Amino acid sequence: MSRQLRVAVIGAGPAGIFASDILTKSDVDVSVDILERDPTPFGLIRYGVAPDHPRIKEIIKALKRVLSNDDIRFLGNVDYGTDLKLDDLRLFYDAVVFATGANKDRPMEIPGIDLRGSYGAADFVSWYDGHPDTHTEWPLEAESVAVLGAGNVALDVARMLAKTADELLVTEIPPNVYEGITKNRAQDVHLFARRGPAQVKFTPMELRELGHSPNIDVVVHPEGFELDEGSMDAIRASKSVKLVVDTLQNYIAKDPEGKAHRIHVHFCQSPVEVLGEDGQVVGLRTERTELDGTGKARGTGEFIDWEVQSVYRAVGYLSDNLSGLPFDGTAGVVPNDGGRVIDIDGEAMPGTYVTGWIKRGPIGLIGHTKSDAAQTIDLLLADLDVLVSPEQPEPEAVDRYLDGRGIEFTSWEGWQKLDTHEILLGEAEGRARIKVVPREDMVRISRS
Repeated sequence: MSRQLRVAVIGAGPAGIFASDILTKSDVDVSVDILERDPTPFGLIRYGVAPDHPRIKEIIKALKRVLSNDDIRFLGNVDYGTDLKLDDLRLFYDAVVFATGANKDRPMEIPGIDLRGSYGAADFVSWYDGHPDTHTEWPLEAESVAVLGAGNVALDVARMLAKTADELLVTEIPPNVYEGITKNRAQDVHLFARRGPAQVKFTPMELRELGHSPNIDVVVHPEGFELDEGSMDAIRASKSVKLVVDTLQNYIAKDPEGKAHRIHVHFCQSPVEVLGEDGQVVGLRTERTELDGTGKARGTGEFIDWEVQSVYRAVGYLSDNLSGLPFDGTAGVVPNDGGRVIDIDGEAMPGTYVTGWIKRGPIGLIGHTKSDAAQTIDLLLADLDVLVSPEQPEPEAVDRYLDGRGIEFTSWEGWQKLDTHEILLGEAEGRARIKVVPREDMVRISRS
């Protein structure tokens, strides 16, 4: 190719940033524009990780180094499907890589799930992480709460519901979140897992940290704590599973200390109905399950009603259906072959690729995201000879287009201004950072 290859990456989370990094480190002369609907980069690292887990946010340091590359531009506050479409992108780029992730709740089809007081975990996470498109207030009147799910998001939700506002004041939570949590009335948070302790998706570190709060007793109930042959196989095959089961057993052996808040962990309880009165959650009905020898669960026909005033479902994330692309609504992914987008006729869409959760579903850790991006970029590079050249490949053409649409896009330099601003806000109160929440404020500071 006689000129520089131009690639658009849609989404500035780890998947999009890793793909950009791998692409610019290839032997091809390439420039990448990362387009992101938020004014800020980093995706779920900024808006999906609980604020009391700063170690996980260390990944941002590596992502910052990538975005400092002169061959990569960050264009924030640009919403794909609204501000521009696939046909628009083809005017400026040889190829487009979608890395939009998954940021909404997977539905749960049980009676009563739509009652007042029933929430999706993704919405709650967006609130306490200060996402600009979420309500600034959150109702926290329930004294007894149910959390449905057996993954790290369920642990995060349970912990955030049980911690005090002052415990969280050392983190980067914005003032509206601190104010909201000061009004939280939750005393008992019940986490329900459909199967046994060897089948949960907790990571050992997250589970151990559950008991580090001076205000929370972790109560793992022995009822339903089953280890069948399938569970023992899982324990023998995975050090991580063994650590999780050992940690849970340690919690069982430990007597509650009478702390103000309690997180209860219940195994082999499958939610079957959210109970309500006058449209409001008043309870949760579960069916007792048992393991079948292979680690799978089956119902026993024994039902239990739990008195709770709110329910949070943490049963997985779901990706958005992207304009101009095919979509598998059941799996929540764009149909693809290794990263090449496949249209409804089973043919590869020219110059169109996916990586991350929009490609494989919301599973896997950061390491999986990097290898996944490498696979997609390898396919893109293999397709160089068949890519269709854009009419306006110069970077300035994209800026002119966005300006002409009246889109106030942000830049990497703008993020650095906002980053400094948030750090200074935190320093004034002895904290590492305080997040700015309103979108218009983030855009104003970034473009100042």
